[in-house]
Amino acid sequence: MIDLSGRVALITGASRGIGRGCAIEMARAGADIVVNYNAHAEDAAEVVGQVEKLGRRAVAVQANVGERPAVDRLVNTALERFGKIDILVNNAYRSIRKPFLDLTDEDVEATWAVSLWGVFRCSQAVARHMVERGQGGKIIIISSVLSFIPVPTSLPYNTAKAGINQMAFTMATELAPHRVCVNVIEPGWTDTPGERQFATEEQIHEGGKKLPLGRLGRADELGKMATYLASDAADYITAGRFRVDGGVWLPGGLAR
Repeated sequence: MIDLSGRVALITGASRGIGRGCAIEMARAGADIVVNYNAHAEDAAEVVGQVEKLGRRAVAVQANVGERPAVDRLVNTALERFGKIDILVNNAYRSIRKPFLDLTDEDVEATWAVSLWGVFRCSQAVARHMVERGQGGKIIIISSVLSFIPVPTSLPYNTAKAGINQMAFTMATELAPHRVCVNVIEPGWTDTPGERQFATEEQIHEGGKKLPLGRLGRADELGKMATYLASDAADYITAGRFRVDGGVWLPGGLAR
């Protein structure tokens, strides 16, 4: 059984979807949780309540990770509340979908501010704390199979996800001497509120049937993988890339 007792996890974009799944699963394993959110305060409060029902401590912190001052405030608030950060899950994202020929600089910049720069800023701020503390740590990056599947109308997001993969592997190289492990999780098509921005309920239901395993992924399944990577069982894993996608990239899946 995975045990994260005594650990503190900061999870960005934790009010809904995969971030929520990570928060609940890590709390179930014993971790205290910093629930970062940007625009969904009621959902974040609900996650805090769920974590507390599991007997763990939690705090919700509003911060747009696309802005350095907000990231600094987020990390400082976590440290003031819990005294340390053992685990960082970079989950927050933004995606603006348009055909390549219609994209503006502002569309791309807005996506990269959160989905690319947000990962850099949060990882750097937390890694500095981990290195200074000298007790190691775990940084987990929620990427996507779109890092290598060039889905049309998703150029800014696809590019950001490919970029954070290489970012993770480079960070892993530099942070290994400090026993800070950095790993990537690549979800496939997962049943989250964010998917409703781009597909109807009917499209999601019918599309799931066509995937290799016959359904979309669940947020708790991503949370379980993140919890494993955050645990002592994964102390010898760094620069790993783990697809939790139900084989979506296989022939007959999303990549067909």
